[in-house]
Amino acid sequence: MKKQREDLIYGRHPVLEALGSDRPVDKVFLQQGTRGDFEKELRHLCKEKEVPFTIIPQAKLQRMVRGNHQGVVAQLAAAAYQKTEDLLPLIYERGETPLLLLLDGVTDVRNLGAIARSAEVCGAHGIIIPQKNSAGLTADAVKSSAGALLRLPVCREKSLVNTVELLRMSGVKVIASDLQADRYLHELTLTEPLCIVMGAEGDGISPGVARAADVTFKIPQAGTLNSFNVSVAAGILLWEAMRARMGN
Repeated sequence: MKKQREDLIYGRHPVLEALGSDRPVDKVFLQQGTRGDFEKELRHLCKEKEVPFTIIPQAKLQRMVRGNHQGVVAQLAAAAYQKTEDLLPLIYERGETPLLLLLDGVTDVRNLGAIARSAEVCGAHGIIIPQKNSAGLTADAVKSSAGALLRLPVCREKSLVNTVELLRMSGVKVIASDLQADRYLHELTLTEPLCIVMGAEGDGISPGVARAADVTFKIPQAGTLNSFNVSVAAGILLWEAMRARMGN
């Protein structure tokens, strides 16, 4: 018999209770066709807590959990999400030069975990992800990160474009990895306050985020494959930033 996942809670009262408490919730799944006061209250709480809300068929809910789910399942986060606007002042107050990663559409938890591991090792201050279309702070992601996601702040934001504007207004230069860019990584200065934007493999970063960034760049490559795996590329970028800062 398949073991019940410990990071999933289900049933109307338990899910509402979790959303109303301080327990970190990663996302909520509601059965298709659910209407009435419960559905309205659930939507309100998810909006208030900035928790992604997804409508799925009953059959998918039944594959997720055993027992009477009452049409709703919540996946708990392994740690609480933070906000970029709160994290930045803390970095500056410590007299440190911000080094952040913004992940635009990275949905594989193993990639998120590997990126977080490299980020922690290379001295990054945090990772920024969108509310939707992104891997989150799940138990699987934490495991893939070798625990780094429990030590590294993860900020989840509703609008990445607005977040990029906030970073720029806060003195952080935003550089975006783009295969079509004209400039190479080694041509950039990596010692200033910096946020590195990484996109999903194949799709890259979204057009709005690309336009909002200060500069786009690419990693040199000699082979014929299209690009590095996103977690490998992130490791290269973070190592280069760490090397530049140590030399500085």
